[in-house]
Amino acid sequence: GEGRAGDMADAGDAPVLQVDLRLVEGPVPYEVPPFFAEGGGENAFLGRTRAEEHPTHGALQLLRYEAKASMALKVLEELAREAGAKHALHFVRVVHSVGDVPVGEASVLVQIVGTHRKESFEATIEIMDRLKKKVPIWKQEVWADGTTWQDGKPVEPRS
Repeated sequence: GEGRAGDMADAGDAPVLQVDLRLVEGPVPYEVPPFFAEGGGENAFLGRTRAEEHPTHGALQLLRYEAKASMALKVLEELAREAGAKHALHFVRVVHSVGDVPVGEASVLVQIVGTHRKESFEATIEIMDRLKKKVPIWKQEVWADGTTWQDGKPVEPRS
């Protein structure tokens, strides 16, 4: 047939990694990942804004995300490629919100397709943990009566 190089790869060969990395305005929709015949482990994490009460400011209304888009996408690419190489992944999707995400809506989608389930779970956890530490995306909490930045620190642009 007209197979691509790598279609008949030996089990020990790393698959060719496909990535889908995006920042979207507002809530993140769930998407079905592409099909991979050798993808035995498919994992998805959808992070939603949960209902919370602040002792001073009342009910959480929404989360507002700000990002340095070009840098955020560059760092997401690094995280995806590192996870892909480490866990022999076929596919990594990370979609993150910028702007307002009301309670009940999703702000982040991480999808992994790997050859095995264990690697798919591990990669999902690693990407989420590293995303929160390394990617320049900031979260502001908008309450019924006021706003707070996560960790209580406003982000000041540096010139």
